[in-house]
Amino acid sequence: MPRTVLSPDEIDDFRERLVEAATGLVARRGYEGVTRRRLASELCCSPMTPYRYFSDKAEIFAAVRTAAYQRFTAAQEASTVDGLDALEGLDALGRAYVAFALAHPDAYRLMFELGQPSPDGFPELRAAELGSWTPLRQAMERAVEAGVVTGDPELLAHVFWAGVHGLVSLQLAGKLVFSRPIEELVEPMLRTLFLGNRGPAADGTAPEGEPSEIPNRERAT
Repeated sequence: MPRTVLSPDEIDDFRERLVEAATGLVARRGYEGVTRRRLASELCCSPMTPYRYFSDKAEIFAAVRTAAYQRFTAAQEASTVDGLDALEGLDALGRAYVAFALAHPDAYRLMFELGQPSPDGFPELRAAELGSWTPLRQAMERAVEAGVVTGDPELLAHVFWAGVHGLVSLQLAGKLVFSRPIEELVEPMLRTLFLGNRGPAADGTAPEGEPSEIPNRERAT
């Protein structure tokens, strides 16, 4: 019996459902734990059906990671609203980063956990990975140009990323067990990152030896 010819919309819909199912499987079982049978069970289809849409498991995993990076990028970009100054924009970005990780832990683990196949050979994945760095890099450039932080934007963006990622990773690993929940740690973390690299435009905002307050905005967490 010949296969039913699917429309482009039907193909896109199935690919999206497959990516969503694979995201959960990878998060629960790791890359090696994703099998044809398990994917088919999640999708209520035959074990061979997923390979009508993807050539192999590596391509499926690349699509899963690409989707995660694209959602992460969109969440960061959505935090950049009109009317924020450079420091407020950087603060909003940091909070959006934390909010995304807590709301989508599976996607976050897929982007940053160790032991993953190389993205080489998958240009769309590589582009999505690099694209997820762009909002933070641009926000840091703006902050340096405004003089609220000082230093090399690329280096500062890495430092900012490492600090926020570390906090998120501890939360997702269940290691924040010493009486301070992540909701109480986001603001001190961001303040420390800002003040540790404070530029001349931020001087005079607090008495000598006292910490400045970061922008008083509605908390994303």
